[in-house]
Amino acid sequence: MINHYMLSCSISEAITLTYSFGVPTKAVSKEIERIDQLFYTYADGSSSMIDPEGIETLCSHLEVPHTDVRILMLAWKMGCEKQGYFTLDEWRTGMKALRADSISKLKKAFPELVQEVTRSSNFQDFYPYAFRYCLTEDKKKCIEIPVTCELLNLVLSLQFRPQVEKLINYLKHQNEYKVINMDQWMGFLRFCNEINFPSLDNYDADQAWPLILDNFVEWLRASEN
Repeated sequence: MINHYMLSCSISEAITLTYSFGVPTKAVSKEIERIDQLFYTYADGSSSMIDPEGIETLCSHLEVPHTDVRILMLAWKMGCEKQGYFTLDEWRTGMKALRADSISKLKKAFPELVQEVTRSSNFQDFYPYAFRYCLTEDKKKCIEIPVTCELLNLVLSLQFRPQVEKLINYLKHQNEYKVINMDQWMGFLRFCNEINFPSLDNYDADQAWPLILDNFVEWLRASEN
């Protein structure tokens, strides 16, 4: 004989499971479908990736320059490994995290993305990512001075404009360094975070700073005198 209480519970559980798992699963599936459709709007048919030309088109639809720091932040959010190229998996990762399956939603997600990246804990990850993202060749370890200057202006000037302006000026006028490595790049951020500017009164060359920063501080002090 059927236990009506158990039957009632089974039906109730089935309904709960349907709404807890079935409907969201369908919704997620539809969301992924829309995310994929958006990807293939910009992807190159032969490579199945969004290439530099596709990114240019995407940027025009987002109404931002392709050199805008938010595009670099978007690449960071997607975990992109190669500059100027978005794979489908990377695109899905970023769009799902941003809850964006359309251009309008992606536009609306930008302010939150900027806030996320500029939080100290996330910026400590974003800053070295920006350097690695500019290593356009396999096994490349350094980036050229002109690229370094552009990147510094892009990722650090909002927080540390006076320091960045002086640093870029120094890098453009010095002749000793043609490229910058990761250790030097990270030293720039540490300098901005730790050193009193413009007084430089707490800069100690004995604290194992990269030599380029010792030279930068000497240049600053000499230019003031």
